[in-house]
Amino acid sequence: MYAFVSLISAWAIPIMIVFIPLFAAYRKVPVYESFVDGAKEGFDTAIKIIPHLVGMMVAISVFRASGAMDLLIGWMRPFFESIGVPTEVLPLAILRPITGAGSLAFTTDLIEQFGPDSMIGRIASTVQGSTDTTLYVITVYFGAIGIRKAGYALKVGLISDFVGFVASIIICFLVFT
Repeated sequence: MYAFVSLISAWAIPIMIVFIPLFAAYRKVPVYESFVDGAKEGFDTAIKIIPHLVGMMVAISVFRASGAMDLLIGWMRPFFESIGVPTEVLPLAILRPITGAGSLAFTTDLIEQFGPDSMIGRIASTVQGSTDTTLYVITVYFGAIGIRKAGYALKVGLISDFVGFVASIIICFLVFT
């Protein structure tokens, strides 16, 4: 089974890179022109979302610099300590829905400090892979297509991130202890 999965992993992307243009040419789709049109649309989308990204980055900076994140972690710490969860991963629960780069940097720091095989490193890695950057996704994708009312998507995304965080902790304790 491992050899089969490794084989698929090694060949999946090269096969798609060859198959898609060949199939498009077979269907008489102008491959290069379609690519150029898509690139133009991508550039226009990138220009449209810049104000949304700047606003999100400013909000993240204010949240961290104001001490609000430290205050929130301070409130959560006693509960997580009482149930035996390493409190070093708590900032990741807050950072991950906000920023992918910030949460990855934090995860990298945790792994460097505690090691990849520590419970903290395992939980951080599992959280990183099991949750998403909800605010970034909503900002970029909804901003790109002009959706202004994102309340339900935000609620569902943050609930999903919370469930992913809790599930990551539970699964790590079940698998690694």
